[in-house]
Amino acid sequence: MSEDEIRKKWEEHPMLKPKIEKVVVNVSVGKSGEPLERAARVLKDLTGQTPCKRKAKKTIRDFGIRKGEPIACIVTLRKRRATEFLKKVLPVIDNKLSRKRFDRYGNFSFGIKEHIEIPGVRYDPEIGIFGMDVCVSISRPGYRVKKRKREKAKIGSKHILTLEEAVMFAKDALGLEIV
Repeated sequence: MSEDEIRKKWEEHPMLKPKIEKVVVNVSVGKSGEPLERAARVLKDLTGQTPCKRKAKKTIRDFGIRKGEPIACIVTLRKRRATEFLKKVLPVIDNKLSRKRFDRYGNFSFGIKEHIEIPGVRYDPEIGIFGMDVCVSISRPGYRVKKRKREKAKIGSKHILTLEEAVMFAKDALGLEIV
């Protein structure tokens, strides 16, 4: 199916047009205490939301990590905040993304090595520099049927988002260049 045919199908049937469901930003520090607090402050400044701390699932003695110790912080952005954050962060990767970054359901992820590369963010020696992972989940309206608590139902195979449709949506909505 060509891109024009897909766009025409989206206009005729609004329930088929994809949307950004959520954007998850993860900063994994690897240890608790002051470094984790600084990473949480960076995430709060970037996203405007309070981050949630994540604990280690198992003990790894070589890295000095104990089970249950908080080692990362995470923020989930939805709707307007998600698109605003993506428009702010995508220039860091030059609005280019490899096709390999997409999974078969249309979700994609990328990493940022240093948060100070984001436009408008200045280096603060008290905070330091942190890298982060950004995961974007793309879905269609109607996917709630699969996730709701009462009367879960399957999504029809024709309604599941394909890789090609997700790539096309990312090009149109976010201005990404797929390499």
